[in-house]
Amino acid sequence: MTALAVFDTALRRAAAGKPAGLTVHDDHGPAFRVDAADWSRVDLPGDRGLLGRCAGPTLDIGCGPGRLTSALNRLGRPALGIDISAAAVRLARARGATALRRDVFAALPGHGRWRHLLLADGNIGIGGDPARLLRRCRDLMAPGGRLHVELARPGTRSWSGNARLSVVDGAVSAPFGWAVLCIDDLPALAAATGLTICDSWTEGERWFASLTSG
Repeated sequence: MTALAVFDTALRRAAAGKPAGLTVHDDHGPAFRVDAADWSRVDLPGDRGLLGRCAGPTLDIGCGPGRLTSALNRLGRPALGIDISAAAVRLARARGATALRRDVFAALPGHGRWRHLLLADGNIGIGGDPARLLRRCRDLMAPGGRLHVELARPGTRSWSGNARLSVVDGAVSAPFGWAVLCIDDLPALAAATGLTICDSWTEGERWFASLTSG
């Protein structure tokens, strides 16, 4: 089973009110669990500061069921969510978010014109290569735009490579590319990808930074 199929299953379970715990297995430490139901909530602690920094057109990368995209839309701010999961895009649209099934590394609308980009909920791990992802985000941004990224807490070990998913102790998926980036390791990676850290903050026991190419 592919990781995407497991992810879709977790989202469908969460939407139906069933247990939707996802376990991430990798070769870099003990497995850890995330609850897909959290992504379907109206908000999470820490969302407020993230949303407050998105004052213009925003691209929500890996939007999942559209928690952040729909919140921006409710605030009257133009936002587009993208996700490779068909289940995620359906759920996002059902809650009123503007969302497309797209891969961040494929052709996207608004290339080079987005004022804000979001990489929340661990999405810095998309593709298993944070440097490649940050360079892609830099290319998608308008001049002077901002990328707002959620990072692992200080002291966490950064890693990239293969991971596998399972939902509610089900079958483990085939490997897929994923990564974890500790906030301590962001400055060197930002410099290597042509980005500058312009802000960092913590809220709701989450760690964030804003970057710009300006």
